[in-house]
Amino acid sequence: MDFITLLIISISLAMDCFAVSLGVGSGYYEKNIRTYFRVSYHFGLFQGGMAFIGWLAGQTIVEYISTVDHWIAFVLLAFVGGRMIREGLDANHDGCGRDPSRGKMLVVLCVATSIDALAVGISMAMVTVNISSAILMIGIASVLLSILGLSLGNQLGKRFGKGMEVLGGALLVGIGIRIVITHLM
Repeated sequence: MDFITLLIISISLAMDCFAVSLGVGSGYYEKNIRTYFRVSYHFGLFQGGMAFIGWLAGQTIVEYISTVDHWIAFVLLAFVGGRMIREGLDANHDGCGRDPSRGKMLVVLCVATSIDALAVGISMAMVTVNISSAILMIGIASVLLSILGLSLGNQLGKRFGKGMEVLGGALLVGIGIRIVITHLM
């Protein structure tokens, strides 16, 4: 697999990280450099790691996962997005939302966005590819686009307040719906 193809695949996989990071960044909670590091590092790690696991699994696991992977991603994204929407609409909410860049919420987001990387890794097992280079490119693209999404989401969140938390949650649910529709068609 040539460099340009690998670059396109890496950026394509990282677009989900960008979109989810945009939603996370728009949340109404305090963000600092550690937040940016946690989110971007974990998205890069999960994207590259899932691609590697897919590559290792090769053809064996695809038949088991392909029938439900899109539903798993949808449920995970809808869960986190629904919580963000609920917190954004809550009039009694104190303005400091649950931080999705920590703990279980972050793991759920990472798994939901990296399921496609698992499938790509499986397809990479069927072609000649330097898996180390592929994983590195996928991870770096995911880190960079996550940072960009967080920054943009943070700016929008500061400007538009709690409405952006609702929009960010709706964006996560929308990504989940897009994943389901894409797999069903």
